[in-house]
Amino acid sequence: QVQLLESGGALVQPGGSLRLACAASGFIFSRFYMSWVRQAPGKGPEWVSLITNDGGWTEYADSVKGRFTISRDNDKNVLYLQMSSLKAEDTALYYCARVERVSDGPGGLAPESFDYRGQGTQVTVSS
Repeated sequence: QVQLLESGGALVQPGGSLRLACAASGFIFSRFYMSWVRQAPGKGPEWVSLITNDGGWTEYADSVKGRFTISRDNDKNVLYLQMSSLKAEDTALYYCARVERVSDGPGGLAPESFDYRGQGTQVTVSS
């Protein structure tokens, strides 16, 4: 069955960096777009980033653009999120999700729905 297992979350100081990983199994990873989504305490899910199946195109939410980088290793079936210049408002549970449907409009690619997600890894940015 499809499994997505995140790792790498931690407590980090403002301005610091962190790299998250998501190990995928149970499906042909290289055939699917993937995303990172986060959910802060008391708030709804917020889409963070998307990467195409071959890694050739990426999209980011405005809140993380220029600070976060999504990437993937299709040989190892792993999705990554490199986060830098972290802020307190980046504190959230981060999870990876397999994109089910994607739209391609004037604003670029955007995920419309996800069919699988992991349990998440906690990122806390605090001094």
